[in-house]
Amino acid sequence: MIKDSAHKGIPVSCISGRDRLECIERVGKKEADVVAVDPEDMYMAVKDNQLATGDTYNVVEQVRTKEEPDAPYRYEAVAVIHKDLAIENVNGLRGLKSCHTGVGRNVGYKIPITKLTSMGVLNNLHDPEYSARENELRALSSLFSKGCLVGTWSQDPAINRRLKETYSNMCALCEKPEICDYPDIYSGYEGALRCLAHNGGEVAWTKVIYVKRFFGLPVGVSRAIPTTENPADFRYFCPDGSKVPIDSNTKPCTWAARPWQGYMTNKDVKDELTDLGKLGEEEKAAWWKDIMLLDEKTLAVPAPVALPENHLKNAKYWDVIERNSGATDKSARWCVWDKNTLDKCRALGIAAYSRDVRPKLECTLEKNLDDCLMATKMGNADLMVLEGGSLLRASKEFNAVPIVAESYGPGSTNYSERPAVAVVRKSGPINKLEDLRGKKSCHSGYKGDFAGWAAPVHALKQKGLVKSEDDVEDFFSASCAPGAPTDSKLCKQCVGNLASNNDELRAVTKCKPNKEETYRGGAGALACLMAGNGDVAFVPLTALSGNVTVSKSELVLLCPDGGRASVDEWQRCNLGLDPPRVIVGSGTKTANGLEELTHGILAASTLYSKRPDLFQMFGVWADQSNLLFRDQAKGLVSMDKSWNKQNEWKETQRDYGTA
Repeated sequence: MIKDSAHKGIPVSCISGRDRLECIERVGKKEADVVAVDPEDMYMAVKDNQLATGDTYNVVEQVRTKEEPDAPYRYEAVAVIHKDLAIENVNGLRGLKSCHTGVGRNVGYKIPITKLTSMGVLNNLHDPEYSARENELRALSSLFSKGCLVGTWSQDPAINRRLKETYSNMCALCEKPEICDYPDIYSGYEGALRCLAHNGGEVAWTKVIYVKRFFGLPVGVSRAIPTTENPADFRYFCPDGSKVPIDSNTKPCTWAARPWQGYMTNKDVKDELTDLGKLGEEEKAAWWKDIMLLDEKTLAVPAPVALPENHLKNAKYWDVIERNSGATDKSARWCVWDKNTLDKCRALGIAAYSRDVRPKLECTLEKNLDDCLMATKMGNADLMVLEGGSLLRASKEFNAVPIVAESYGPGSTNYSERPAVAVVRKSGPINKLEDLRGKKSCHSGYKGDFAGWAAPVHALKQKGLVKSEDDVEDFFSASCAPGAPTDSKLCKQCVGNLASNNDELRAVTKCKPNKEETYRGGAGALACLMAGNGDVAFVPLTALSGNVTVSKSELVLLCPDGGRASVDEWQRCNLGLDPPRVIVGSGTKTANGLEELTHGILAASTLYSKRPDLFQMFGVWADQSNLLFRDQAKGLVSMDKSWNKQNEWKETQRDYGTA
């Protein structure tokens, strides 16, 4: 981007941020001038008191579609009814058959819930017995006689099934009521209208552009494409109870709108970005999409400079983001005992709330693990994270209930445990652990790393090859164990930042326990092995899954009881199973209360595991490892009573010294 723009006389420089939230913070602190954002990010800029105040920012340009370059909003939410429907006001919606785009979506779910609640049409949304999501589903199920509302009602499969069985009338109009999920011909923007026109629906919630397409009307600069649907048979239903014809001339009445994406600057910046957008389109450059949020269908449009709050409120969208209908005054208090973890927890709370995760996440700081356990037990906190090995004690002494565990993807067990393995080249001479004496070793990490350190130390001690972990340095001739003392043999095989081509930088970054060390982590230790810097790699099995830089056919596992085995035989040939971190709630909470926490946590992890660019929930944070979650976690999964591993995890923690 810098290179392309320099040729055109558009001076641009770039600084990096961990994710969208940090970029917003850096603009607020005037460390950067501009960031491309969604409406939800604009909301964060206003609400995050860790940032500069919201009026530090301006929205200076908007990302609009070429199809509707003059439209004031990205899309507008409407309700559509049959023209002869006897309805005089919003209370007349009661008992109707309702067609929705899908659960959790803007025009088909969040906007109607927000607006109908403020009008007093949706009631009983605040029953403390139920989660925010269930309160909303109960309210919709009571308001409408039937509906089609597809999607994942909860990320927990058991909760999802129960909700769909309990409120099955909201699936009755779907193509496949018993599944009530995508794909369904009566879901989505057009599907909701199809449900209205052809499947018995009486009101459909969708957006204007799809109404025009469905009925063969022109859209923006696009000509009309005829359809068999007759717009004269339908009307827009307005929030004031009036009805408006659906045609090319009459302005639709809308319930709310989603504002355009745009570029947010600090108030010192007046530069326009339109020329940069045009240049990116000419070049078809990757940065044009990745940095400017543009593509072949969109363009950057100069717009009146606006405060982010006004940009949202003009579209009647502020209250849609703040929608708290099912969880008014409810919050989930997350207990931590470390200042850096507290900072990440608070950032997660701000980001997740802007993206519709409920209940609202708040964070509380205690002195240590036991104080957090006591706070959770006494009802002064709602949830916390602990190591799986501590779960048995937490359950017995503090009445803690496990609800969610980390997940690591392929290579982990059904209980999210990561097998620790010793990997050697199949063609090499090493056949048993005893053969490793005097050889070179690559470790995914140092103390605190189960697969890279605790497991091999335990295995070598069990064999009598070392007496303590202090002997490991001399057992091997040289090693790379990132995080070890840099002047020790344990760092001799590390290489620092290989990509830098700078000897000074490589020397400074050598053996650092962060991404600067090329051989850090499971993938790094395998790279160390494959480069010939080591004869064995101690890694979690997950490092071998999906790793395109190594061929499993070239590698074998060293078994603790002697001999070698193929990578697929890890169940009989591993150095131990590393328990996951677990989120626990208080045993004093009702089943519904625990369910609400589960639903909210999984909603956040589902979003941010797919979109770490918005918020980096997993991975290194502010140069700190394993804050809240382990860096290697890929997401979170719900737990149930089948997870009967507490005793085994406790034994692992004791035997491997990972307490």
